[in-house]
Amino acid sequence: MLPVAPDVFLLPAWFGRTINAYLIGDVLIDAGIQSSSTRLAQQLRGRSLRAHALTHAHSDHQGASAALCLALDLPLWASPAEADVMAQPYHPRSLVDHLQARFWRGPTYPVVRRLREGDEVGGFEVLELPGHSPGHLGFWRQRDRVLLAGDVLMNLDLRTGRERLGEPLRAFTADQARNRQSIQRVAALAPALTLFGHGPPLYGPAKLEALAQQLT
Repeated sequence: MLPVAPDVFLLPAWFGRTINAYLIGDVLIDAGIQSSSTRLAQQLRGRSLRAHALTHAHSDHQGASAALCLALDLPLWASPAEADVMAQPYHPRSLVDHLQARFWRGPTYPVVRRLREGDEVGGFEVLELPGHSPGHLGFWRQRDRVLLAGDVLMNLDLRTGRERLGEPLRAFTADQARNRQSIQRVAALAPALTLFGHGPPLYGPAKLEALAQQLT
């Protein structure tokens, strides 16, 4: 567990910072893949948690959600669209989907609070940032300009494993045009610190603003 801002911790959920979860206040954000449950539970040991929330319900973010909610007695929160995904059996449509369903994806689990724009979670304001998935959420703290961006952006080159700011993979993005609108929105916030589902933290708004300009 790595402190990155006051009351904000990065929890590596897989190798290095390839898949990240976060603790904001007393709320766990995202939960990696199936095998992340032990790793995350160890990092959370001794912490008093109120809830577990999802940026979105892709396999690499909800994989350990059910296991952690059961083990730690946590309610699950998500946007309405992602709550529906968490409630439905997963039907793979490709070889990659089958592999993710077998090794990454966690079981269905009920969402008891449906998060919407402006809700408060762990001292952060909920932002609706659709595109990568229909109900994708971000979390924004105005007082020190900290943004949890989920997968609206990535700060990782999957080919090299090195830090690189860019769009999420198109193959796993429901609506690229809408996601680019979400990138424009978060860039306009000029965050002092941006946290990602994949890759290390980004300090300062310059790189984010430059990317947003390229996508206009």
